[in-house]
Amino acid sequence: MNHVPTRRSDGTIQFRREMQPWPKDRPFRILSIDGGGICGLLPAAVLAEIEQRFLGGAPVSDYFDLVAGTSTGGLIALGLGAGMSGAQLKQFYIERGPNIFPSSDGVTGKARGMLKWAKQKVRTLYDVAPLEAELMRVFEQRFFGDSKLRLCVPSFEGTHGEPWIYKTPHHPDYKKDRHERMFTVGRATSAAPTYFKPLDTFGYRMVDGGLWANNPVMIGLVDALACFDIDREQVQILTLGCGENSFHASDSQVDGGELQWRNAIRGAMRAQSRNALGQAFLLVGKDRVVRLDAPESPNPIAMDDVGRALAELPNMARSLVEGAGHRVNEMFLGDKVVPYQPIMM
Repeated sequence: MNHVPTRRSDGTIQFRREMQPWPKDRPFRILSIDGGGICGLLPAAVLAEIEQRFLGGAPVSDYFDLVAGTSTGGLIALGLGAGMSGAQLKQFYIERGPNIFPSSDGVTGKARGMLKWAKQKVRTLYDVAPLEAELMRVFEQRFFGDSKLRLCVPSFEGTHGEPWIYKTPHHPDYKKDRHERMFTVGRATSAAPTYFKPLDTFGYRMVDGGLWANNPVMIGLVDALACFDIDREQVQILTLGCGENSFHASDSQVDGGELQWRNAIRGAMRAQSRNALGQAFLLVGKDRVVRLDAPESPNPIAMDDVGRALAELPNMARSLVEGAGHRVNEMFLGDKVVPYQPIMM
């Protein structure tokens, strides 16, 4: 009989965390990065543009106190924690994306779409081995606890059906995740259903964090408010999307069944993102949150469409930074943050 581990929630602390001190004259800056497969090129390219335009090529990670990232956004967060710059992460997507999401040779357009649809009905679309090889190449044997940044990276534990957030040891209560490999955390948060198989590890079955927190802005905000003695007015958030999906309940869906509602997951992800942003606006004020994302589109780039992503997203990132870069510079890039020191206990 296979061993079934206890629920992680069995050890949940039943009282408020002890607030860690934070200077009252210092802001607490959060970077939040959505999930979206190869469209992670968009936030990576935005960070690269910010570095080039405002920081003389210096890494943007020096200006954030905490980074929350889901799925492909989780990989970016881990990359920043491992010391990579936005420019290096952008190059990773450009160079390695085709290895992770290989195209079907000789099959294009509608034919490729039908082939993909049929395959996903019965099995995962992609072999996970290339993704694992790329993660191992980047993160090697680094431990999650060795991150140079405070990180929150969501996944979903499928054995017991519970949300799971990997957290660096930036609070004395955070003891469970420091010994995980960055590879494991990256693999766990990016195991998108129907695209890649889950990660089985020590009896747990880890699935993509986008199932419940594709926009992790509230994960970062709640963690900051729960762990540190800060006022909400001190919090400043830069939240980066991977492309806004449109969703409208059509006339056919009024009385429709599963066939008509096959795109419901897209609506659920959109609703989660909008709700998380709305909650963040309410808690800290809309003037303290900067959201950069591609405009809503009826024809969004699929999370595995490498061709369109490479052709369109770098230019989109350039346009976003041209439009909002000065506000980003003013809010987030004035002073470097105090270097993060893990709490080792």
